[in-house]
Order: sequence, then C-alpha cells, then structure tokens
Amino acid sequence: MGHHHHETKNLGITILLNLIITIAQVIGGIIAGSMALLSDATHNFSDVFALIISYVAKKMAKRDRTETKTYGYKRAEIFAAFINSVTLIAIASVLFYEAVKHLFHPEPVNGTIVIYLAALSIILNGVSVLLIKKEAGESMSIQSAYLHLFTDMLTSIVVLLGGLAVKYYALYWMDPALSLIIAIYLIVSSWKIFKESIGIFMQFTPSQIDVGKIAEKISGIPGVKNVHHLHVWQLDDHEYMLECHIDLTKDIAVSEFELILKKIKSILETFHIHHSNIQPEFLTQDNKAIIVN
Repeated sequence: MGHHHHETKNLGITILLNLIITIAQVIGGIIAGSMALLSDATHNFSDVFALIISYVAKKMAKRDRTETKTYGYKRAEIFAAFINSVTLIAIASVLFYEAVKHLFHPEPVNGTIVIYLAALSIILNGVSVLLIKKEAGESMSIQSAYLHLFTDMLTSIVVLLGGLAVKYYALYWMDPALSLIIAIYLIVSSWKIFKESIGIFMQFTPSQIDVGKIAEKISGIPGVKNVHHLHVWQLDDHEYMLECHIDLTKDIAVSEFELILKKIKSILETFHIHHSNIQPEFLTQDNKAIIVN
C-alpha cells in the first residue's frame, strides 16, 4: 500500500512539473519565435498526456476480475503504451513537416529566452525521470511515459545548444534544423513500444519465445506422441499464455495425465509461461501441425 501511494505521488509530481514546463515553453516559444522551443513544448505536453494515461491504466489494471471481465483490465497498460507511442509519432510527424518548412525560410529567434527555458526543461525533466525510474522497469505504460520524459530531457539539451548558436552566432537555421532532429528521434524512439503493443493486441508470439523448441521439449516427455495446435501469446507485458493439444501414446487415466502435465508445466516455466491450457488426445483425427491454419 505504501509503495503504491509513493508511486502515485511521484506520478502526480511529475505531471505537475511537466505542465509547468509546457506552459512556460509555449509562451516562451511564441515570444522568442523558436520552432525548437515549441517542438519541445509539444513533446512536454505529450509527456503530461502519457503520464495521465499511464496513471489511469495502472489504477485500472489493479481492478478485480469478474464474470464479464475474466481477465480484468490487464491490457489497460498495453492500451496506454499504444496511445502514448501513437501520439508521440503523430506529434513528431507534424514537427518534422513544420521544421522542414522553417528550414527553407529561417526566421530570427530570441536565443536568450530559448536558453533559459531549455535549461528549466532539462532540470524539471531530470527530476521527473528520477521520480519514475524505478516504476519504468515494472510496467510498459510507465516505461513509455519514462521514455517520453527521458527523450524530452535530451531534446531540451539539444534546444539549449541551439539557443546558444542562435544567441552568439546568429545561426537561425539551427532552430528548425534541431527541431527536425528532435522529430526524427521521437519517431524512432516510439516505434519499439508501438510495435510491442501492436504485437500484444494481435496476440503474436512474444519475440523471446521459440514455439518450435517448446513443442520439441514437450514431445520428448515419455507418453507424449505429438504436440499440435499450439498458441503462445501475451496478456500484458509480464504474463505469457499457452494452449495446445497433446497426442498421447496410450489411453491413460486422468491421474496418469496429471503426472505428464506436471512435467509439461515444468518445461513451460523455463520459458516464463505460468498459465497454460493443455488438451489431451488419444487417436483423435485432427490436424497434427504445430501451427494450424
């Protein structure tokens, strides 16, 4: 309970810090005429959005399972990670377009405002990153929010360097050029979480699971003739599920199959699969392929 309260408090502080950065950078970006500062502000606003979604998803994922929701809200955090990554890719695409436009028609920028606000963003984002670093390793949705914050801290450093170039060398083209780099970086960094969340929704086999190896190991158990109709998928970013049909060499009692099942579950645990549904068969006429179309 204490840990959850601490986690919730940290998320709340992080949301507040990012709202402060966003408002300051939007006002400053308009006054200074800085595309890079507005890019950073947009990213910061997406941080706020990401953190709120992650917070709501974490609360939902803890709800009890019911007869109408037998898995509960386990995928709420995956949905949050998906929304976070999609919004970041969409925002970055708009920034990319605007940056290219401004690159061909650079406008004067107030470097002093850019420097101060980028420095503020670096400090507050740095604090935010430290606040949710621990939780990021335990949840995909918090990890996606953490990625938002960490990349924003890095982009603020880039914006700061751009502000220095504008202030001391009048290199106004640096502002949209840096905005372009930020946009590309955001798209690349969000793509991994986007792909992972899509894979879970589509019930693809987790990348670290070798279906052929699972079938081979189970088939090696005495009394097992064949493994077929095998499916492995993820419920959320921690829980793997498996179902398959098992051909037995003999027509045995349920108590004997329980012994075989114990060995199967022991094998599955080496693949971090703790939930399985195994269908035993004997002389059943069906498709014996591991993957059945």
